[in-house]
Amino acid sequence: MLIKKIKAFIKWTFLLAVVFCLSFLIAGGANFYLSDNEMFVKVQNTTRSLSTKIGNGIENINTEDSDAPADGQPSSLDRISRAIFLKKAVQARTRQADYVRLQNIPESLQQAVIAVEDRKFYNHWGFDMEGIFRASLVNLQYGEVKEGASTITQQLVKNLFLSQEQTMGRKAEEFILAMDMELNYSKEEILELYLNSIYFGSGYYGIGQAAEGYFGKEPAMLALPEAAMLAGIPNAPSLYSPYVDFMLAKKRQFVVLDAMVAAGFLRENVAEDAKIKPIYLAH
Repeated sequence: MLIKKIKAFIKWTFLLAVVFCLSFLIAGGANFYLSDNEMFVKVQNTTRSLSTKIGNGIENINTEDSDAPADGQPSSLDRISRAIFLKKAVQARTRQADYVRLQNIPESLQQAVIAVEDRKFYNHWGFDMEGIFRASLVNLQYGEVKEGASTITQQLVKNLFLSQEQTMGRKAEEFILAMDMELNYSKEEILELYLNSIYFGSGYYGIGQAAEGYFGKEPAMLALPEAAMLAGIPNAPSLYSPYVDFMLAKKRQFVVLDAMVAAGFLRENVAEDAKIKPIYLAH
């Protein structure tokens, strides 16, 4: 028991230090142009605010009374609070009204998403080192972030907490939060959260809205062809929504079914049969 407590303390101390450092790096270059006196006042105020919060109980740290920047980006204290109390932060960002439990989501849809988005999902700790290495070579070539290597876990934290900007600072924070997510949730819980938060195009957020909006069904009733079509949408929702371009959505469905075969989730004859099954949209 003592060893577990020590490990937990070390883990959270590490995360606290990393997120705190990242917050200042990500905050922007404006602080570098403050005078020595202005910088001293800024640090002094931040330290006093943090001390007060700790004195009142660290669980009271929240976004309402933190010193948020004028541009709406989370402050240093917000990032610290989010990392320490990740489950509370996730719960606050999760849509509860139409939340669907994983046991009510067809296995075919789960497999389709994993096959096309993150085939190594069950074997990594929130990030894919091989994908990162490949993307890093591309980014080094261009001198900026041109290609990502996002896992399902990284996409989840990005959708819940981060902006869509492709900067090294934002990717670093995404990396830290993804590790934090893996430490606090099981793979099944992460997949469930992802399927309930991802944008499926045409104004539908989460699998509950998407299944009803596109096919007039509850997620549990989705057939393989429908599941494969839905799994293909999040990659580019404005393009692959069947209400936007049905033929493009159908081509994307083929890609998903082929990915499922390559991942070992389907036999080729089952995938080919699913490709020719008719799709009936709700509208």
